[in-house]
Amino acid sequence: MEPLIVTLLFLILVIVAFAITGFKIVRHSETMVIERLGRYHRLLDSGINIIWPIIDRPRAINWRYADSTIDGSRPIVIDRLTNRIDLRETVYDFPKQNVITADNVSIEINALVYFQVTDSMKAVYEINNLPNAIEKLTQTTLRNVIGEMDLDATLTSRDTINKKLGTILDDATNKWGVKVNRVEIQDIIPPRDIQEAMEKQMRAERDRRAIILEAEGRKRAQILDAEGVRESEINRAEGEKQAAILRADGEAGAIQRLAEAEGLALARVRESLTDGKTDAASYLIAMRYIETLKEMTSGKDNKTVYLPYEATGVLGALGGVREIFQNKTG
Repeated sequence: MEPLIVTLLFLILVIVAFAITGFKIVRHSETMVIERLGRYHRLLDSGINIIWPIIDRPRAINWRYADSTIDGSRPIVIDRLTNRIDLRETVYDFPKQNVITADNVSIEINALVYFQVTDSMKAVYEINNLPNAIEKLTQTTLRNVIGEMDLDATLTSRDTINKKLGTILDDATNKWGVKVNRVEIQDIIPPRDIQEAMEKQMRAERDRRAIILEAEGRKRAQILDAEGVRESEINRAEGEKQAAILRADGEAGAIQRLAEAEGLALARVRESLTDGKTDAASYLIAMRYIETLKEMTSGKDNKTVYLPYEATGVLGALGGVREIFQNKTG
């Protein structure tokens, strides 16, 4: 009985071992590549799957993981074999590398690659080490893209670089069953002397802009001052013009009224001169002459008065005026 019991126990252990190795539980968004006797057989979906032990074996693939350090300062990237293929989008953070631009400037660039496995069989059988292949392809493509651009264009054209890298890597990794969704440039670090030169250039540019803005301000202030002076002069000239016009209008009105008054006086004189012998104009001239002589002889130093030759006619008019008054009184 003892050999039979040992045999049964052995068979039970074999069945349990076969059951353990034959049952495969695959998590969601993962898959396994199964080989039967060394050849590709099928892919396991998520859930519980049953394979034949010994003749069916999962195929291992190189994969990259990021483990945290003890202090948690920087993750450690580890490559190891695994029989489970992650179908989710994966991020590879490659270390910094030196790249030479078109103007022979050596810079350091750190890139991120976002990719996803779309065909597990190709990812296993078309490439030996998928993470290493993606890293090396990214590095060489990055050197080619940066080598066609100068330093200034590299620093200001990250979007262009990302798009070029994404397109080239997606085309190259298509045969590996991988879809490169996007590439992001994390850091672009030029040499120290280039950084110092760029900082000096930036300071000089800021100083230049400040000087230009200050000059523009002074120019604008001078223009505003000149416009203010011009407006003031125009307003002053307009005021003087209006004042002159008003004065001229006043003088013209005064002259007109004076002329009207003289005309009225002359008419009344003409009406009073009824004898017809004396002219009214001669009468007015004689009266103005008498007023002028009065002004000439009113001063202290006026001792001698010279009468012009034409004064005899005026004196004759005075005689006529005297006769007029005599006739009026008589």
